[in-house]
Parts: sequence; structure tokens; C-alpha cells
Amino acid sequence: MSAKVNSIGLKGLEGYRVQVEVEVMEGVESVIIVGLPDASVKESRERVSAALHNMGHSIVDKKIVVNLSPAEQKKNGPLFDLAIALGVLIGGEFVSEKPPKDAAFIGALSLDGSIVPVQGMLPCVLAAKQLGMKKLYLPFEPYFPQIAIEDLELVYVSSVHEVLEHLSGKPVLPFHSVEKVSESKAIVLDRDFKQIIGHECAKRALEIAAAGGHHVMMEGPPGCGKSMLAETFPTILPQLSKDAQLEKVSLYQLADAPLDSLTLPPFRHPHHSASAVSIIGGGSNPKPGEVSLAHCGVQFLDELAEFSKKTLDMLRQPLQNGKVTISRAHSTVTYPSTFIFLAAMNPCPCGYLGSSKQYCTCTENKIRAYQNRVSGPILDRMDIVLTLKPVNLKEMNFSSTESSLDIRKRIVAARQRQYERYGAEITNGEVLLERLLEVSPLTEKQKQLMHDICMEHGLSNRVHVKVTRIARTIADLNNEEKISDQAMIEAFELRGIKVKGYQLGEYHG
Repeated sequence: MSAKVNSIGLKGLEGYRVQVEVEVMEGVESVIIVGLPDASVKESRERVSAALHNMGHSIVDKKIVVNLSPAEQKKNGPLFDLAIALGVLIGGEFVSEKPPKDAAFIGALSLDGSIVPVQGMLPCVLAAKQLGMKKLYLPFEPYFPQIAIEDLELVYVSSVHEVLEHLSGKPVLPFHSVEKVSESKAIVLDRDFKQIIGHECAKRALEIAAAGGHHVMMEGPPGCGKSMLAETFPTILPQLSKDAQLEKVSLYQLADAPLDSLTLPPFRHPHHSASAVSIIGGGSNPKPGEVSLAHCGVQFLDELAEFSKKTLDMLRQPLQNGKVTISRAHSTVTYPSTFIFLAAMNPCPCGYLGSSKQYCTCTENKIRAYQNRVSGPILDRMDIVLTLKPVNLKEMNFSSTESSLDIRKRIVAARQRQYERYGAEITNGEVLLERLLEVSPLTEKQKQLMHDICMEHGLSNRVHVKVTRIARTIADLNNEEKISDQAMIEAFELRGIKVKGYQLGEYHG
């Protein structure tokens, strides 16, 4: 007898329907799985056989053929164990229960018949909704976020026996998530902007970057505060929305990476010795890399010039498009990677070029070679360029610093204006240029200012666009309906360009 059971397969974050077709026949005892299974899927034969034996169902003298359809799509992972076991039970007429056509089953089996969690369950849940499934059977994961998806019933089960009972009409005892505990821990912050003395211009620049989703390059001698500012930067970012939380958990599950917090934006800080695969993602079964784990958060590369040129050039696609495509011989997957990029580097190998406190020992050729490690296209993709100097603590006022909470309130308000303007959770840093200019057109005077400065300094069209985006964010922070002239001037200054001829609201080119 044959049986058909629905399951969910994954290709990156994208899910697709897998129909598990099982044919149970008389013959030499064997279990054959076809449909381009990888090694972990082929091992389902032993897990399913042992689980059915412990449940009291013998498959001696049975030839079982399992087809995972679509046959042309490579299958990987133990996601299909539960569906295969259920198909064997139905196809071998061991049980009379039959699953509904709009139900899907995911989960790995233990040898005693219990169902255990696997990687990628949350992407499977989201895919089941998109595929029109009405019910999804899956194992319970204590740290699985509590989600309510419209028109999709999630049935958490711990064994094949519970699945059969639920299919026969018996209720399944509910499980309780520990999400609330993890959320309360996530709010505790060990850093705050009020702990940073001085660097008022840098704090202002980081506030603008957080409000509009802009990339920042920081350059300065060792000990001037670059790493401290970057590591404190996440404390002024708004908490993740529900959709962003689901995307974050999905990516971390696929990468098998520990999840530190559910509501806080991720902060990734890879060492400069990290390989290109670990940064971008990859492998025979492509997994998310650091740029995808930083999705909806921050990617910080300290000592940028120490990273390999190959690795830095591979950052072009995620910085430009907000996604990364990984192509391998067996599959091509695309992961989201929309993040705020923070980079820090020294001005020269010794770090003291231009310092008034230390003498630079680097030759001109060494300085040029060091700075050329970061290619022009990467620097061109940076929105804000900061040059930091050491802070003289004797001249600082220790009581005038703002807390991260105060700064975050302004950022949340600025982002809300952007969401309302664009009709979606899109920031000025990622919105399409056509849409940006449609809702915030530049005046003729501002266009002339932009043209003259770009021609004078040899700026690319990309920089032209980025200055406009930053000016729009500054206007949002100032609660201005239109881009003001002063916002344009400040945007150019954040690129390290002083505007000449601007006086009393008029520009004289």
C-alpha cells in the first residue's frame, strides 16, 4: 500500500513543499530512499526502523521505497524523519489514521520513537504558512519564540505515538515557552553612551547612523575610542520587531549559532583572521555567515585593513543589496544581510600618523600600501567617515553626557517617521532612491550645491546618493518635513567635506 505525507524542505531560508511518498511491499527487508537525499537523510532508514521496532511494529520481510518529491531538488537534514515514519505506518497498514492533505510534519526521530528538534524549524514554520498549510506538527523547543501565525495551527509533539493520538482526535498537552525569561534578560545592558567621555561629534554621527541605517568608517590612532564607540552603538538601536525577531532566530538556527537575545539587534564582531567563508557564508550545504547573522543589527570589523582583500571585496554585494547569494555546485541560496556596517582602522601600520603625541615610524610606501588594503569601492559604500582623536580628559565635563536611553528615544521617533513615510519598515539607508526623491525632493539650490561639491571633490554618484540619504535622516531627527539646507551641509561634513560659500541660508557657488 502507498501513502503520501507532507513535509517541508529548506533551501537557505526559503522553504518548499516535500511530498514523502512511501510504498510498502512484500520482499527482502530493505528501506530505500530516493529523491536526491544527502547522508543525513539516508540515515533516516536506521532511525525510522529502530523507532518503529520500539513501538512494536515490525517491518521484517517488507521492502519499503521512500520517494522525496520533487525528485530534482536535493534534500538535506533530518527534517523528514517524522514524515517518513508516519508514511511507513500508514503504507504498511500498521495504523488506520491518515493525515489531512493540508498538514505537514517535521522533526527528527530518536531510536525510542521520540521526536527531537532540528535546525531550521522556524524557517519551516514560516514556509508552511506561505505554502498554504493549515496545520504543522513539530517537536517542541524550549527557547522557540512564542509566535501566533494566522491560519496555521502549530501542534507540538514529543513522540510518534502523540502524533497518532492527535490524528485520531485526542488532544495533546500544551508546552510552555521560556521566551519571557529570555526577553527580560535581554534588556540588561552592560554598556551605555553616558560612560563615554567626549567624542560628541562621533556620538552625533552614530546617532544619525542608527536612525537611518547608515554605514560608518572610523579612523584614528590606537586608544582613541573606536572600538568602545562601536561596541556601545547597539545600545541606541531600537528593539527588533516581531518579523525581525523571527528572521533573526531563523538565521541563527540554520547557522547553529547561540542566540544571545531575542529582542535586541545582533552585534557581530569577527576577528580579522576569520576566513571569507565564515564572514560571507558557505560550505557544501551553504550556511549563513557573519553578514547574515548580523541581519537587522550591526556588523563591526575592527582593524579593517588587516582583513584580506578578498574578504573585504566580498562585502560589496551585501552592503549594496542587503542580501548575499552563495553559489555551490549542488545548490545556490540567498540569505538576507541588511545590517549597519561599522568599520575601524588605524591611519598607518604603527597607528600614529598625524598624532601630536606619538611619532609615526612608517615610511610613505608602507602608509600607502596599508591604506590601499581597503579598496576604493568599499570606501565608496561607507556613508559616514569619522576621523577620531584622543580625548583630553582634563578638558571634559563628566556630567553632561547623554544616556543611551535618551538617544534611543530620538532614534525610535525618527525611524517611526520613516516607516510612516514609506509605508513599511524601511530606513533612509535602504529605501529606493526613486522613492526617497519622490517623497523628499531637493530644491534647486540644494541640487546646485550637490553638483558643485561632487565636481570639486571628484565624488561618485554613489556618494551623491548617500549624502542625500544622510540629509534626509538628519531632517527626521530634527523633526523636519523637508530636507533643510543645514541638513545638507551637515551630511557633507559627515563625509569629511567642508562646504565653502554657505552663509545665512544661501549658497554661493
